[in-house]
Amino acid sequence: MNITIITVGKIKEKYLKDAIDEYSKRLGRYCKLDIIELVDEKTPDNASEKEEESIKEKEGQGILSKIKDNMFVIAMDLGGKHLTSEDFAGYIENLGITGNSNIAFIIGGSLGISKSVLARANYKLCFSKMTFPHQLFRVMLLEQVYRGFRIMKGEPYHK
Repeated sequence: MNITIITVGKIKEKYLKDAIDEYSKRLGRYCKLDIIELVDEKTPDNASEKEEESIKEKEGQGILSKIKDNMFVIAMDLGGKHLTSEDFAGYIENLGITGNSNIAFIIGGSLGISKSVLARANYKLCFSKMTFPHQLFRVMLLEQVYRGFRIMKGEPYHK
């Protein structure tokens, strides 16, 4: 299975880089992992709604340019579906069984994901109604993907 994470923003903190490296290494047993980092657009402090939409669309165009036609796109979105870790594992496993083994997860920037990217998404997933920094969320997503593969393989992992 091929997992691609397309994300807006760079990781600056060493402790987050270390966690990302650790989960990336662990995932190497289960899938081919590719992380694509895109530049986040600067948002003025008092940006209007129109300016924010423009920034999201600009970031969205960058995201769309990295999505290949054969990718099953899962957008991380507050309006998406909530799944347990077991349901998430089953969903990913089912994608592989049905021929969708090239999965792209999308993590937007601080303003979220553009309408054009959400329209391209095959599925919208929400981890929580809470908002998380996108740098930390990348670690959370990698951990859940790793947990999902462990569940799929029937291997022990914390509940």
